[in-house]
Amino acid sequence: MPRRGTQLLLPTHRRGGRRDGAGRPKKPGSGVSHLTRPALSRRHPVHVTLRVETSVGNLRRRAVRKAVYRAFAAGCDRFGFRLVHFSLQKNHLHLVCEAKDEHALAKGMQGLSIRVAKTINRAIDRGGRVFSDRYHVRALKTPREVQRALAYVLNNAQHHGEWHSPIDPCSSAALFTGWRPGIPLATDSLDELCEHGPPVAAARTWLLGIGWRRHGLLDPNLLPGRRA
Repeated sequence: MPRRGTQLLLPTHRRGGRRDGAGRPKKPGSGVSHLTRPALSRRHPVHVTLRVETSVGNLRRRAVRKAVYRAFAAGCDRFGFRLVHFSLQKNHLHLVCEAKDEHALAKGMQGLSIRVAKTINRAIDRGGRVFSDRYHVRALKTPREVQRALAYVLNNAQHHGEWHSPIDPCSSAALFTGWRPGIPLATDSLDELCEHGPPVAAARTWLLGIGWRRHGLLDPNLLPGRRA
């Protein structure tokens, strides 16, 4: 027992402030960070990835991809935002875009996402949200980065084993003019792609229009990210 008049010492644990490990544990695979996105230069194109809810089903099936093309045709060039290239995979979209700044990118992506969600839900008689998370974005700052992003996006079906010929019909590959000579274009997919107008806009940045070609025209066998 402490003597009368003796002050008891309180525990010395610090309260408040930031501490390692504090807060709710982060679940694995909990999605894209909700931190403020970094500033974006109008000179730098971006690679955007959007994932969809499982209940939407395969994005590559005809009814869904036609709905996506219709939405892209209406929203590919708005608010200082341009969709320049894309590919549809089973459960996600890859986009290569340009925007005058991070605000134009956010506004353009918001408008495009809403259009895509509404047209998909209408096409398959479905309700509810379509996209499972915020979009993931990466700025492309060098010719090499742009070339590799183009190869990854346009050849992504081969990367996933979904398509094995050079030009993926569920992408803007048939509209792309940067393939190396001798690549047979899938012109039979152009009517579906452009039924409601071009689903992509022309590049305006030097990097996406010209600069990436320093490293050679695109080869359909170039699959960045694949490990031998």
